[in-house]
Amino acid sequence: MTARLDGRVALVSGSGRGIGREIALKLASEGARIVVNDLDADPAAQTAEMIRDMGGEAAICAGSVTEDGFAQRFVDTGVNAFGGLDIIVNNAGYTWDSVVQKMTDEQWHAIIDVHLTAPFQILRAAAPVFRDKARAEAEAGQEVFRKVVNISSIAGTGGNAGQINYSAAKAGIIGLTRTMAKEWGRYKVNVNAVAFGPIRTRLTEGSAKGDSTIKVEGKDIRVGVSPDLLSQMETSIPLGRVGTPEEAAGAVYLFCAPESNFISGQYVICGGGFVI
Repeated sequence: MTARLDGRVALVSGSGRGIGREIALKLASEGARIVVNDLDADPAAQTAEMIRDMGGEAAICAGSVTEDGFAQRFVDTGVNAFGGLDIIVNNAGYTWDSVVQKMTDEQWHAIIDVHLTAPFQILRAAAPVFRDKARAEAEAGQEVFRKVVNISSIAGTGGNAGQINYSAAKAGIIGLTRTMAKEWGRYKVNVNAVAFGPIRTRLTEGSAKGDSTIKVEGKDIRVGVSPDLLSQMETSIPLGRVGTPEEAAGAVYLFCAPESNFISGQYVICGGGFVI
């Protein structure tokens, strides 16, 4: 059987770890050639090696999605390495929580930048590639669909106390998705979003002491949910448990597959039936 994404070129931001890595591996398993991105070079290289070990093709574009010039470099990596661009998954991000009265401007802008501004910049950089490809294909009488999958969250669809920055950014992603679906329909680009519910990653797996951190550009950012709170949350999930990164990747793949060619401007919640 032919792989569903055979020969397609996919950019997956934040694919050195967690959900992003699983998205990259899933798309690669279906034949896509992947541009791997991570803030740190080592995790990106590990994901690329995993893809190559399974017989796939991968290129690396390490660095922060919020860096000046990153978006163009990301797009150029796909075009230069593989000759085109077919799929963009805007996945990179992290959380930096506080209630509103304690949240600093730095926290607000950092999360808005990584979750909303960076996807906008990546899509803007990809616009000429999508446009030119679509025009050439239309002149040849071909109809070729390309895919954008933006990552949102149930914090964006329903809000979440203590995450005003993250919730605002993820709500903004829904608006961005719906707008781009209207702008890019003429180029045969399907633009959709997946809003994740509770998924077990390093951002949700905390310690009993609540002192789990990740390092982002030299800063230690507190993340994670205490095991007791995570256990309580699971009782509210109709399917009875937190999701896995592999299941999250499966939801993204649905919007990358050819079967989604007439679906655009939509979002699906991947959360086991849990909603805020």
